Amino acid sequence: MIGGGVTEYVVLLIYLVAMIGIGVYWAKHTKTSEDYLLGGRRIGAFLTALTLQTTSMSGYMFMGGPAQSYRDGYFTLWYAVGDGGGAIFNVGILGKRMRRLTYFLGCLSPIEYIEKRYPGKATRIIAAIIAIAFVYGYVLAQFLSAGKTMCALLGVPLPVAIVIGAGVIIFYTFAGGYLAVAWTDFVQGILMVCSMVIIFVLAWSQVDGLTGLNEGLRAVDPTLVGMWGKGNIYMGQWGVVAGAIGVYLIGYMGLPHVVIRHMAMEKPSLAKRTVVIATVWNQLFIFVPYIIGLMGILMLPDIGDPEMVVLTMAYELLPVVLAAIVLVAIMSAIMSTADAQLMLMGTMLGRDIYQRYINKDATDKQLMNVSRICILLVGVVSVIIALIQPPGVFQLVVFSFATLGSSFLPSYVGAVWTKWGNTTGCYASMIVGCITSIVWEAAGLAPITGMHTFFIGIIVSIAAYCIGSAIGKPPTEEMKEMIDRAGCKIKIPAGLATANYKDIAPETNGVLTFLKDSSYMEERGFQPV
Repeated sequence: MIGGGVTEYVVLLIYLVAMIGIGVYWAKHTKTSEDYLLGGRRIGAFLTALTLQTTSMSGYMFMGGPAQSYRDGYFTLWYAVGDGGGAIFNVGILGKRMRRLTYFLGCLSPIEYIEKRYPGKATRIIAAIIAIAFVYGYVLAQFLSAGKTMCALLGVPLPVAIVIGAGVIIFYTFAGGYLAVAWTDFVQGILMVCSMVIIFVLAWSQVDGLTGLNEGLRAVDPTLVGMWGKGNIYMGQWGVVAGAIGVYLIGYMGLPHVVIRHMAMEKPSLAKRTVVIATVWNQLFIFVPYIIGLMGILMLPDIGDPEMVVLTMAYELLPVVLAAIVLVAIMSAIMSTADAQLMLMGTMLGRDIYQRYINKDATDKQLMNVSRICILLVGVVSVIIALIQPPGVFQLVVFSFATLGSSFLPSYVGAVWTKWGNTTGCYASMIVGCITSIVWEAAGLAPITGMHTFFIGIIVSIAAYCIGSAIGKPPTEEMKEMIDRAGCKIKIPAGLATANYKDIAPETNGVLTFLKDSSYMEERGFQPV
């Protein structure tokens, strides 16, 4: 136990009450299913950027990442290298185009988007099974992280801690929907960056900077400062390195609970500001947890559970009140991902299963209620499973991340960047990518072959998408036109572009001026004049 004092109880209580309050507030302002599932598509650039990144990071960055760095040394920084550019790829490639196409298609979930872009009887079933199964793995990892953090913070048994931490997440997600998730992510993102940077600065001085850190690591084991992992376990395995970089560099584009953020943006033009904000946030946050894990090798050589490195350092370096705030920040990281995944599970089960297969005529209110019930049920079952303690946070997150990315990335990217990508390609990519990742992980083939699970998974998935699309039926002309509009390739009608304002009525003049000078037409897929 690290905490357990009155201070920790008070700080945590204030934080949890605040999160519940946000959920209650947005529950009162959520009127339609679009409000509940996508925040009414009115999420601004700053909020989109923070909810994108906090959703991506999770308790992994406070627990799993530092722990793996503690075990493997500098090798783990390959994950950070890729993650540092993840926002640029994710928002830059998918942001505008996906926001436009999902709006044109009237989609409220990433699975519905897959089905409408790649129409077929089995599209939604295959996509939903994969997404639900592996997003669930993510949820379990977050609940386990929440339990460990609460256990350290309050000194309560782990099962009780899991129930308390998960209970708050379930409540505000259940009550407020997407808007509650987005605004809690905003608060949590700020807490995450500030707390991690403070620990990093203080620990940096303790190990005498980079020189002291490297000298100390060499004294423990010279291979810790090498690029191949402790004991050179990954020596010459460039496929493992490529996978470690790629899993977070491009993998986000295959995560349903992340790409849904593009769908909720207020307008496509916000993508540019979003990518700048998200990238700056990344550089402040991404590398720090892994380096703290390295410093933990010197500062905490006898720690029993490496996943507790950051928590233990907080209490060794900070006054109790600040340490408690840091631990609350760790809870924030966990909650910011768990709530997004619970929200996605509710969306998929409500919109993609219930409304699609059980009650096609479900009203808006029925859809919201069913989504809420699904969030509650998924949360309760996840708590029960988390109590038996599945594998560590790092293993669960990386495996789930790699499998989701391998299954969906080619279809998400191909949906808006190719007019030849079709249903056959989508089927092949999802099935082959998923099976490859599962087999690779289950058989432990990564260290044997030198190929990271994500690296091999994404290669075969892309190949399957291309081959399947080459032999399948091409998309309809209507769909091809929508894809062009998503890429803003449709020219503004000649009459509008060349209108002589002197020859038209003043009222029409004003409308045309608005259309040409504003972003109205561009938001709808037409090239600006």
